[in-house]
Amino acid sequence: MYKLFVYDHCPFCIKARMIFGLRHIPFDLIILQNNDEATPKQMIGQKMVPILEENGHFMGESMDIVAHIDAQGTPLLTGPTNPALAEWIRRSNGPLYKQFLPRAACAPFPEFSTTAGRAYFVRTKERSTGAFTDILSEGAAALEPLAALLEDLAPMVQSPEAVNGALSTDDIHLFAQLHSFSLIGGLTYPAAVEAYRQTMSKQCGIRLLDDLAI
Repeated sequence: MYKLFVYDHCPFCIKARMIFGLRHIPFDLIILQNNDEATPKQMIGQKMVPILEENGHFMGESMDIVAHIDAQGTPLLTGPTNPALAEWIRRSNGPLYKQFLPRAACAPFPEFSTTAGRAYFVRTKERSTGAFTDILSEGAAALEPLAALLEDLAPMVQSPEAVNGALSTDDIHLFAQLHSFSLIGGLTYPAAVEAYRQTMSKQCGIRLLDDLAI
């Protein structure tokens, strides 16, 4: 049995979880407290998730895990990749995570089930974003760059089942990004993007965060 150690909010962890769902491979999902530094350091020498445990051996790095699991049997992620999509993800990272991280700190994720776990997250992430309270008070205008990015994405979505028409690593990266988007309330998704994120959620068995959106 595979064991996958994650945080529920973490987009890299979403990537690792996706391949198990897409391949219908059973695994144990173990959510660590965000302030637990000792456990991941014992496994891979640093505080980082996801971590895959297999037969007493540990593997970090989300896409290494994806490649390893996809190699079990006939690979699934064999479709083409699109450099324009990779560029879209790169462009979206800054504005997305500025808005995502303060909302994640407010959400009822299990890795924040202790006061210490939530405080650790806020303390470490505010070093790069500034005060979460300031970001959350910016209002609807702060979300306009994200809305524009979603409009830019829509023409790139070739199919609800696979962004480029056949499943590829682009789907791993894109759904993880859209999963983070789903925590941000007040966004409207173009029809092609909405169909894609809902279909991919079902295919990989990972719920979107719409019901927690802030």
